[in-house]
Amino acid sequence: MNLRILLTLHGLVTLAAGVVLIAAPGLVPGAVGIRIPEDAYLVCYLLGAAELAVAFLSFAGRTFRQPDGVRLVAWTVIVFHGCTAAVEAYAFTGGVHAAIWANVALRLAVIALFTHYGLRQKRLT
Repeated sequence: MNLRILLTLHGLVTLAAGVVLIAAPGLVPGAVGIRIPEDAYLVCYLLGAAELAVAFLSFAGRTFRQPDGVRLVAWTVIVFHGCTAAVEAYAFTGGVHAAIWANVALRLAVIALFTHYGLRQKRLT
C-alpha cells in the first residue's frame, strides 16, 4: 500500500459516511442504540458535512507532491480521527456499545496508517 491508495480508500469511506449521515441521519446513531429526534438531525448533518470535507481533503491530497502539503493532509486526518476517537470514548465511558469501541479502534488504526504512510515514509508514492 502507499499513501495515494490510503487516501483513496479513506476518501471513499469518509464520503460514504458523510452521505449516510446526511441522507439517513438516524442510521449511524441508531446502530449503537442512540435515538436522535428529527429536530436534532442538525448534529448529524454537521458531522456529515465534516466527513465530506475530510473526504475532499483525502481525494485532493492524492495529487500533492510537496512533502509539506502531504504532511499537512496526513496531520489533518490524524487530528480529525484522534479527536473523534477521544470524544467517542469520553461520551461513552459509562456503559458502552461494543460498536463504539470498534469505531474507536478503527480510528486508531487509521491514525497508525496515516502516521506510517503520511509522516514516516521518505517517498510520497
